[in-house]
Amino acid sequence: MAQWTEIKISINASDIDRASDIANMVVPYGIYIEDYSALEQQVQEIAHVDLIDEDLLAKDRSKAFIHIYLEPDVNPAESLAFLSERYTAEGIAHELDTAATMDEDWRNNWKKFFNPTPVGDRLLIRPTWRDDYDAEGRVVLNIDPGLAFGTGSHETTRLCLETIEKYLRKGDTVLDVGCGSGILAIASLLLGADRAIGVDIDPVAVRTARENAELNGVSERFEVAVGDLTEKISGKFNLIVANIVADAIINLSEGVREFMTPDTVYIMSGIIDTRGDEVAEAVGRNFDIIERYEDGGWVCLAAKLK
Repeated sequence: MAQWTEIKISINASDIDRASDIANMVVPYGIYIEDYSALEQQVQEIAHVDLIDEDLLAKDRSKAFIHIYLEPDVNPAESLAFLSERYTAEGIAHELDTAATMDEDWRNNWKKFFNPTPVGDRLLIRPTWRDDYDAEGRVVLNIDPGLAFGTGSHETTRLCLETIEKYLRKGDTVLDVGCGSGILAIASLLLGADRAIGVDIDPVAVRTARENAELNGVSERFEVAVGDLTEKISGKFNLIVANIVADAIINLSEGVREFMTPDTVYIMSGIIDTRGDEVAEAVGRNFDIIERYEDGGWVCLAAKLK
């Protein structure tokens, strides 16, 4: 019988709402939350009793736990990297553990879920360990995700790549905010961009992005830095991409303007569909939204300055 994978996320109880929103981005069918911070009140409201099991009373009230269950054909490493990157970006302290539902070689077994994947009309995303593929005339992007989110298999990344393909023009300059594995910036360079800059607050992601740039022969045209946007970046760009969480996109809406010209296209993804209208309304205060794409419960927006 095929086994599921359990991911257990440990966070501070005060972060439970934001953390659970991000966890729900990984699975569409719900999560299991342990939060004992208001135990007595909840028991009284639900069961109208005062007697509570001693084991429950002994629970650490400062911590909460989120459990995610992945189906056998879901890539656990991609999910772990996605969660870690999003929690780090949101400033949420966290620990990630996987239950012993995989064999001891799980660190490599996840690779079987990652196959060469066509994206849009021109790209083929190829994991570095797969040689059995036919590009069929597509531009091949070689990727080793390591511990950084971004292989092209998640809807948020794929929506970004398809939108980049639509708006990118030969010779463009590209800014990738929260670059992760570097897949968006590297794809832009392979599709004709002249120069790309990536920025991420996670040093592991930045290292992975540099390695992937080397794999694809674009490192001379790709710069990547550890830090936030305003600290590390200057200049104007033809295309700006941000595959991050909804709240970060809303917060970024003011700061990103200084890197844009009237012709710059700003592509935003990582937006769960239940927050799509909220993000569009917030972004719309500073930008004209020119396209909206949806796939698998996710939203991608393309915008220009008002």
